Amino acid sequence: MASRQRRGRREMRQIENVEDKLITFSKRRSSIYKKASELVTLCGSEVGVVTFSPAGKPYSFAHPSIDSVANRFLNQNPRQNPPQNDGVETLVESYRRLRIGELNQQYDELVDQVEADKKRGKELKQNTEARSSEGWWEAPIEELNLEELKQMKERMEELRQNLCSSTDKKNQG
Repeated sequence: MASRQRRGRREMRQIENVEDKLITFSKRRSSIYKKASELVTLCGSEVGVVTFSPAGKPYSFAHPSIDSVANRFLNQNPRQNPPQNDGVETLVESYRRLRIGELNQQYDELVDQVEADKKRGKELKQNTEARSSEGWWEAPIEELNLEELKQMKERMEELRQNLCSSTDKKNQG
């Protein structure tokens, strides 16, 4: 008779795949909230759970409310001190400020990039205007890109054909 092999406990390690990490977070968060709800129902306790997803988004579960649980945790004696919202508001406000700081940094980087692109555009326009004011044959070959070199070749071939046809006409006439 074949014996069944059991896996037993496996070593816990960080999940590397981003999609798998988000799926696991979602499932584990749900199970933690379910256990917290069972604690409330079975024991009549006050429960507060705050988690941050791998993407940095905050999630919370609390009974009776996150404010009362946080105040009770921070004050340690709610009977002497009336409930205040300072703890939760401070946490939310600090997260909000952090996120706003990150977004402002991204905005500044994008503005700098746009300014650099505008400057580069002006330089390219000036170079183009300078080249068009000169004869096309006077443009420095080292500064031309592949497309400009192809155009120059076509123009030279056209010039050569025009010269050949005009010399042929003069020789015949």
